[in-house]
Amino acid sequence: MAVDRTRVRNNGILALAFAMTPGLATAQEESAVAVPSGMPVTFYDSSLDSGTAVERFRFLAPRIGGSSPLSYDEVAPDMQHLCDSFALPRLGEEAVIPSLIVISLMAEPVEVGVTSSEIRQYFEAYSPQGGTCVWEAF
Repeated sequence: MAVDRTRVRNNGILALAFAMTPGLATAQEESAVAVPSGMPVTFYDSSLDSGTAVERFRFLAPRIGGSSPLSYDEVAPDMQHLCDSFALPRLGEEAVIPSLIVISLMAEPVEVGVTSSEIRQYFEAYSPQGGTCVWEAF
């Protein structure tokens, strides 16, 4: 069987062009966020409650669930890092600047305000002060 080398070469060039084109990364690659623990974390969503001036930033962190979940103590530095390096730079994107930032890690997607005994979630609250996130006890 004869192989049309021109077609193979052209398809290879086309595939390479798509691979090298900026902006064609998957949504998950674009939303991946590096954290100190090294666990995989992806940005899920954010929402601002302008009535209470609380902005929530939610992240998927599958390693906090499953058969060998990471403990809160293991991921607490990640939550501080997510507030300082991810949430703070995005505060100016809204007309209302929040007085409180809530960072949520969830093993699987969960609706805001919904609890599930089967899906682990960790939450922390921070006040934006002087270019850093200051932890607030719930």
